[in-house]
Formats: sequence, C-alpha cells, structure tokens
Amino acid sequence: MTAFFVPLERDVITVTGPDAKTYLHSQVTQDVNTLEIGDSRYAFLLQPTGKIDVVVRITCATHDRYVLDMEPGFGEAALARLNRFKIRVRAEMELSGQVWRAIRTTEPVRIEGALRAWSGDGRAWDVFAPNVGFGESIVAGTTDEFDAFRLECAWPLMGLDITTDMVPAETGIVEHAVNFTKGCYPGQELVERMDSRKATPPRTLRVIERTPDMVVGSQIVRDGEPIGVVTSLGGHRAFALLKRGA
Repeated sequence: MTAFFVPLERDVITVTGPDAKTYLHSQVTQDVNTLEIGDSRYAFLLQPTGKIDVVVRITCATHDRYVLDMEPGFGEAALARLNRFKIRVRAEMELSGQVWRAIRTTEPVRIEGALRAWSGDGRAWDVFAPNVGFGESIVAGTTDEFDAFRLECAWPLMGLDITTDMVPAETGIVEHAVNFTKGCYPGQELVERMDSRKATPPRTLRVIERTPDMVVGSQIVRDGEPIGVVTSLGGHRAFALLKRGA
C-alpha cells in the first residue's frame, strides 16, 4: 500500500449547546439524531427553494457539540444560513478557518482520529493534526495527486463542480448526503419530489475521460452541439456538467 497527504484548508463551524443536535437535524439533509460520538456524515445545507448553499460534513464531537467542516470560502454564508432560522434555540455557533491534512491511500485502511472523506470507501481520510508527523508510511503528496485521486473517486467539490445555483440531484452525491426518512428541513420539498418521481435534472455532473487540450471551462461538444462544460480536472479524468440525455 502507498499513501500520501496534502494540506487541506477547511472552514469550520462549531455548534455547541443543548439544542445543537435537534437544530442541526432540522436544518440539513442528513440524519443528525443518530450520529454517535466520533461519527461524521456529509450533508447539504439548502435554501428553502431546494438550491444548494453548501456541502458540509457534520461530526458529532459530543452530544451537545457538533463540528461542520466545508470548503474554504463558504463558512460565512453557511453561518448566516444557520442563523437565519435560529429562533429560541439554545446553541452557539463559532466560525474558524483550519488547515487539516488529507490522507489518501491505494487500499482501504482505518486511520484512528481521522474522518472518512468523500465516498467513504476507506481510502480517503481527513485529519485535523497540523503538527503531527506520519512517519515514512505516509509521505507528502502533490495537488495533482490529490486531484487525480478525487476524480478517480468521482467526488465533486463545492465551489468547483458544485455551485449555489445547483440542486442536490445534479451533484451525483445524493446517496452520501441525503437521508430520505429523517423528517423536515428547508428545501426538502424539491429533493423529495425529484426522488419520488425519479426525475432526471436538466444537467448532471459526470466524470469523463480527459483530452490533451481540455481545461476548466472547456465546452463538451457532440455532433456540433455543446452538451456540457468542464468544471475540474484530475489525472486522466475530468468532471463535466452535462445536459440531460448527454
């Protein structure tokens, strides 16, 4: 097995208080009530219209303290969104910026103290340990290696592949970030309606083979007609937002 790590910038919101669990459960697309201490899950924080505000990972630190981490640059908007519906809720929220380490391995492993990342197949872990060395078994990697691994895992990033004008069904990660039995939350109506009707969104993110001249923003053309646009690149693959039927 080979393994590498890269620095990982994260915006982090810590939610603390007796109502932290119930309030977060009422606001995100994931089941927070069943999280045990140390568990984490991805979730969408949605606008009431069903469009995406941000993709977060929620970790249960204790049953009255939860940590939400997300891509840098989205913390302030996420905090404002959480405060928007916070009425008579006994919970305090604090935003910070942190540098984590992303550990990626060629084979599934279990890394103590780390959080499962991306699709959770055991090859991607994130850990908040900026000053801890990993020894010779985990070496420093490059951004190119990180991006290639991400595209191999078909995991889109907020701000690159996922934007605030998209809905969850367009992202390809609904199975990892939505619980369909948890109860109500802002934006639920659109998510549930599309799922129950098996509706295909007008566009969806897909991993495609990369061509030598491809860059972010390149149009994907078929039979002379544009059918999508490249959103990010990694290794021999690319993410593209493709029209329905493409």
